[in-house]
Amino acid sequence: MSDAEKTYDYVIVGAGVAAASAVKGIRSGDSSGSIGVFGSEPDKPVYRPALSKDLWLKDDETLEGSSLAGDLEDDDHVDLVTDTTVTAIDPDAHVVRLADGSSVGYGSLLLATGAEPRTLAVDPGPRVIYYRTAADYERLRAVADKGSHVAVVGGGYIGSEITSALVQNDVQVTLVLDLEDVQETMFPRALAATLTKAFADRGVTVVHGSVAGGEESDGGVRIRLEDGTDIAADAAVIGVGVLPRTGLAEAAGLDVDNGIVVDDHLRTSATDVYAAGDVASYPDALLGRRRVEHVDHAEKSGEHAGKVMAGADEAYDYTPFFWSDILDAGYEAVGETSSQLDMVEDWKDGQVGTGVVYYLKSGSVRGVLLWNVWDSVDKARDIIAETGKAPVSDVASLRGRIPFG
Repeated sequence: MSDAEKTYDYVIVGAGVAAASAVKGIRSGDSSGSIGVFGSEPDKPVYRPALSKDLWLKDDETLEGSSLAGDLEDDDHVDLVTDTTVTAIDPDAHVVRLADGSSVGYGSLLLATGAEPRTLAVDPGPRVIYYRTAADYERLRAVADKGSHVAVVGGGYIGSEITSALVQNDVQVTLVLDLEDVQETMFPRALAATLTKAFADRGVTVVHGSVAGGEESDGGVRIRLEDGTDIAADAAVIGVGVLPRTGLAEAAGLDVDNGIVVDDHLRTSATDVYAAGDVASYPDALLGRRRVEHVDHAEKSGEHAGKVMAGADEAYDYTPFFWSDILDAGYEAVGETSSQLDMVEDWKDGQVGTGVVYYLKSGSVRGVLLWNVWDSVDKARDIIAETGKAPVSDVASLRGRIPFG
């Protein structure tokens, strides 16, 4: 018999984009089932891309306006519980246990625990920010005034976005790269070098090296690099990737392999337990098993998991895309976009500026980058599907397949 103090028809662990979308999915098939949403962050669900994009670049954008909590709070059968840590799940008893010692029962459980930032030898604090949450945004906003100096560590997805946002807010930025160029692990070398130069042309100080340590001091921060370089700033933003939060699943005996392993219905290895969003390792219909850390996947997989939990019998056959805006450029991308793959570049007029990059493995397109090219994600998916079935022998023939607009 369950020892739960309260039981819900549906429990969602995590209170981010995937969780909010899951409630929407549940409600599409069950209008009144009880739902408990438990999040460890103190803030309510927020549309996370706004934290590094619109909140910095649009004067009328607010944190409240980016909230996803409205539909949850307006639903009398949804309990949104923030600042609460789930410490364990018991799939056999259909119970989750909370840090305060209480237990909550469930009919179906969704693990939407997301991911957490990788850390370096610098402790987080008011001025050392491993940027991911609404609270992180508020801490950075409090110190990143016009004319202030922020050190950004990492030139990947979040580092390049934050650097772009800060520069456009007249903040002095020192960008610490452990590779030669920004987004070098994703972009072709010429594009990565062009982007690095664009940052430098906008006043960003680019420093190469790896972080050895650092701390807050004298109302600011000091970041030390392995070569002895010492960077003093008003704040530091550290964005060096994330790790999926799989601890609960592992402790409960669920299958975990670079994420919580789910089937094509987003079901885990435990009965009535599902996973969605950043934490889920799922079988992509076009690309095979993968884990995706972008908001489109969180929205679509969260909603789909909710539908399945509420009784739908549909496979998750969606291949998500992602996007970013960096200084005056923007892109959309779909699939696997690693510079370790073979790449075919197709630039308008032969110059880096507007173009399409195809990422291939053994003649099959695994991903497509659309740089300043819009409304072409579906075309990219079609090419991934087509070449997955029939690899191309002449990869140069891909040029021109997607028009520049």
